[in-house]
Amino acid sequence: MNLLNIHIMSMIFLLTTSCSGQDNTVEKLMNRKAAVSGKFYPSDSAQLHEMITKFYSKAIPKSSKNVLAIIAPHAGYVFSGQVAASAFNQIDENKKYENIFIIGSSHTTTFSGASVYNAGNWETPLGHVPVNIELGKKLITECSQIHAYSDVHQFEHCLEVQVPFLQMKLKNSFRIVPILIGTQSNDDCLKLAEALRPYLNASNLFVFSTDMSHYPLYDDAVVVDNLTAQAILSGSPQQLTDVLYKNSKSKIRNLSTSLCGWTSVLTLLHMTSGEEDIKYHEIQYQNSGDIPVYGDKQKVVGYGAFAVTSKNANFCTTPAFEEEAFMLTENDKKSLLTVARKTIEEYLKTGKEIKVDTKDFSEHIVLPCGAFVTLQKSGKLRGCIGKFVTSDPLWKVVQQMAIASSTLDSRFSKVTIAEIDKIEIEISVLTPLKKIKSIDEFELGKQGIYIIYKDHTGTFLPQVAKETNWTKEEFLGHCARDKAGIGWDGWKDADLFTYEAIVFGEKK
Repeated sequence: MNLLNIHIMSMIFLLTTSCSGQDNTVEKLMNRKAAVSGKFYPSDSAQLHEMITKFYSKAIPKSSKNVLAIIAPHAGYVFSGQVAASAFNQIDENKKYENIFIIGSSHTTTFSGASVYNAGNWETPLGHVPVNIELGKKLITECSQIHAYSDVHQFEHCLEVQVPFLQMKLKNSFRIVPILIGTQSNDDCLKLAEALRPYLNASNLFVFSTDMSHYPLYDDAVVVDNLTAQAILSGSPQQLTDVLYKNSKSKIRNLSTSLCGWTSVLTLLHMTSGEEDIKYHEIQYQNSGDIPVYGDKQKVVGYGAFAVTSKNANFCTTPAFEEEAFMLTENDKKSLLTVARKTIEEYLKTGKEIKVDTKDFSEHIVLPCGAFVTLQKSGKLRGCIGKFVTSDPLWKVVQQMAIASSTLDSRFSKVTIAEIDKIEIEISVLTPLKKIKSIDEFELGKQGIYIIYKDHTGTFLPQVAKETNWTKEEFLGHCARDKAGIGWDGWKDADLFTYEAIVFGEKK
């Protein structure tokens, strides 16, 4: 295939198809084969090695410290490879990353939310790259917007083209978490950001994949891409969406999009929103008209390299803590229990959520708040799932967790219609998390514990202490070993957060 065709293939229009590969419990591993080698980049490993080496030799030198994320283009290497190398040149080649998240927006199909590839490892002409399959499963379980649609990854190029740059750059072994975004919804991007935000820290690296303007004249592309770049550098999700909308209405000839991976970049901006330590940097810009021999200045595509850094070398995002008191009335509790039961009944019958009338809800249950929904049958646990950090109102979280606890708790089979009348529902509404420096600050029985260690998390609700009669050390040890998976003494090296729970149920 000639190089002109490489350029054409790198500008694929979105096609709408259905997803047939939803399988959240993959039994047989199947590596993701290289789909665009020989098209977007050489299929011969020696030629690929030589090409990327040349890109790095001419790339913008490393100028950024404490890099948490980069934005890199994803067109055919002859067009965007030099800019991509400048983006990857900003990362620390000697660092041992826990995970490298590679995130892009689908060019070949649309689907709800996003898909993480956890069916096997990743292959390129330079060798195999491990995929963190367990973390993929965890994301699927914890975020309703993340699925395991393995087939949508099969022919997509935007993630694949980033991997060889990592293979050539990093001196230590690494594992990836490939995530393809299929949604066109800002709300979905916000929810994805909430799910990924806990992993935005000094231990991980995020690679976001996007090209910029598609098909305008060269001079128009320079103007449009500068406006988009300034919006990205602002770090403001609203400013980015405003600029993209204005660009779309500008009547610039042949402009089909100003940012093909806008949902991916928007997710990144949501992840960093409100973090004062975070800063965006523009590293390099070119468009396809700048490429000697192959460049056509009549219809160009823009390519930008950006780095996202933190002032703090040990940067770690944690859930916000607020000191304000939180109360629920008896009517609030009854309303939430009603939402939970009716939601479970309807979902088990039809697979759909009920429509909730919120006009009579108090201000307390329309505020964003975490919650757990616990199901018991004959006094025994039948399901329990919850979430801490959310932008959804409390009633919506209860609805989501009611569905999850009845159908997604991996410890139990799905609740059936036949047993629904025997199920008792308990809701634990969580107060905001408070980080503690010593376990002396933890009040056993009154407070729950939330453990974070790298990409491992675990929690016990306050009532677990009363049910088990554990000591404080036993409570922490069981949570670290059984819930977070970091060993009995793992809590000693982890970040510890406490919270309280307003617990109420149908039985009471």
